[in-house]
Amino acid sequence: MGKGISVIQPRAASDAARTDRELVVLLDEEYQRVGVADKATVHTGDTPLHLAFSCYVLDADDRVLLTRRALGKTTWPGVWTNSCCGHPAPEEGFEEAVRRRAGQELGLAVGGVRSALPDFRYRAVSAEGIVENEFCPVFWARAEGEPSPNPEEVAEYAWVEWADLVAVAGRTPWLLSPWAVEQIPRLDAL
Repeated sequence: MGKGISVIQPRAASDAARTDRELVVLLDEEYQRVGVADKATVHTGDTPLHLAFSCYVLDADDRVLLTRRALGKTTWPGVWTNSCCGHPAPEEGFEEAVRRRAGQELGLAVGGVRSALPDFRYRAVSAEGIVENEFCPVFWARAEGEPSPNPEEVAEYAWVEWADLVAVAGRTPWLLSPWAVEQIPRLDAL
């Protein structure tokens, strides 16, 4: 377990909903749940494996919503990435988590949430030395309106053609988050 990480024992969903802390689900190497921890203590130079998700949101014209992370983000500030990411709460399903996070981060209702890469896992180290170590299934969703992003999460956004995003990931990967660079070719191969 990472230094400085306080593991919180799992509790009922109703108890988790009453806390102001965002909890993440800790996993072992077989992706079995082994506990929960406060998100604020997990992302360090020695981040334990935990559960997350990524989502790519499409509009009515099948363009994908690309977001640029807010400059105040701890890791990869100002970097372009997929539509939204997050961590399911301890008793929350992925579809519910995707919908919740799209609302919080993008100010956007989404529908048609479907699994794309159910077994995606990655590890990346930011320039600040913070490690991302996530079992991170990837989803598609459909926008139900226009985004109104939370400025603490998203600096700006753009609707882009999928082929253009694939080209950017292949030719200029430094413009994108490391998880998006890994996810995009796998999604394109489906």
